[in-house]
Amino acid sequence: MSTSKSTGASRLGRDSRSQRLGIKIFGGQGAKAGNIIVRQRGAKYMAGKNVRKGSDDTLYAIKPGIVSFKTKQKKLFDGSQRQVKIVNVESAK
Repeated sequence: MSTSKSTGASRLGRDSRSQRLGIKIFGGQGAKAGNIIVRQRGAKYMAGKNVRKGSDDTLYAIKPGIVSFKTKQKKLFDGSQRQVKIVNVESAK
């Protein structure tokens, strides 16, 4: 009995599934309470008004409304500044 497979049987044909990260609801679109807005690794986007951050850094809406994105300067603890992207959900009236 042979110790290796015959020619043509590849042993390397495996790959991991993609993680499907990114923005799921864009600015100007409506979101219901509990809808995922951004799937991310690390804090690329920060939670603003009516948005919470899950344990895997996913941002989700806590109230229904219209999603909006804005950029602002944030002062860090060492005195330096960086631009941050903030996700808000404004209640629709």
